[in-house]
Amino acid sequence: MDKYSQLLINNASKLDAITDACGEITKLATVIVEENSKVATIALLKKISEVVDNQKYKIEVKHAARMVNSSLIEFYGYSTIQGICKPTSEVDEDTRTLQDLLDELNALVGLEKVKNKVQDLIIYQKVQSMRREKNLHSVKNTLHLAFTGNPGTGKTTVARIVGRIYKQIGLLSKGHFVEVSRTDLIAGYQGQTALKVKKVIEQAKGGVLFIDEAYSITENDQSDSYGRECLTELTKALEDYREDLVVIVAGYTEPMNKFFESNPGLKSRFNTFIEFEDYSVNELDKILISTCKNNDYTLDNEVKEKIHLYFELQTASKDETFANGRLVRNLYDDLVMNHARRVINITDPVYEELSTITAEDFSFMIDEIEGS
Repeated sequence: MDKYSQLLINNASKLDAITDACGEITKLATVIVEENSKVATIALLKKISEVVDNQKYKIEVKHAARMVNSSLIEFYGYSTIQGICKPTSEVDEDTRTLQDLLDELNALVGLEKVKNKVQDLIIYQKVQSMRREKNLHSVKNTLHLAFTGNPGTGKTTVARIVGRIYKQIGLLSKGHFVEVSRTDLIAGYQGQTALKVKKVIEQAKGGVLFIDEAYSITENDQSDSYGRECLTELTKALEDYREDLVVIVAGYTEPMNKFFESNPGLKSRFNTFIEFEDYSVNELDKILISTCKNNDYTLDNEVKEKIHLYFELQTASKDETFANGRLVRNLYDDLVMNHARRVINITDPVYEELSTITAEDFSFMIDEIEGS
């Protein structure tokens, strides 16, 4: 991903966090980056205008909205120039080797069982490929996967890496990534859902189709004919395009289990089920420290201890909606904003002051921790 795309997504994520947009702004930015979607662009511009024009938002929130607007302009300027300079034939710009991708997977915090499972998948598929080359019998299992677990456990990140890995070992022709939800698959009137699903499948062929909260397709199965129509078309595609399409369905563990129990025909199309466990307190610490490091921030020892206690409280009281990595991302955004509010009042701040997050920047949580 180029720096302009990353900047747009990062700024959208920050605006998302401070306006409690529940991921909607980040998703719009992601769709813009991945698909150059005009619809998503218009929707994002409306969101920006709503924030800038709304008197309830403080000046720093309006500033964050303007930053998204600026990064959107920079992204389109860059992509336009790229389009002019690019050769007419589409070239895969992802130059990462198989080892690069494996290193990226292994660098993710925690997820040891997930990593081992993915490694086993790669080994198995590579050996089957070598057996076919020697005219030995090989089992052509489907490549489709089911990821279960709570939000923020890295399911989307792993799905993207798996797609590129499958491309590298010759199982997929493109390895690109298409993410959809119920609204992307189901139309508002009878007969059009099948066409909508076919269009999504066509876009995803050669790569990975990632369906988040897949159980929502049929959560009202008794009355939802649109959901059944979608499932029929999707099940057919899983079989028809199994040679050059990986479908990864994901969602909360229990609803996903019920989803498959009620659809044995669908379950038979999936060979591999991977459970993503919640992050431990120490893993949440590592994710936050890594996020800070990647953005040229450090945490002093006092704030590290207090944040560790905060994570202990959060994990002790968690339910099935525990946010995992998203909890860390939201905390990071709050820390950076509070740091900015503090440092702006320092005359000519030095390097350490500009880069160090202290307990004062975490004061919004300290009372909760000390009162527990």
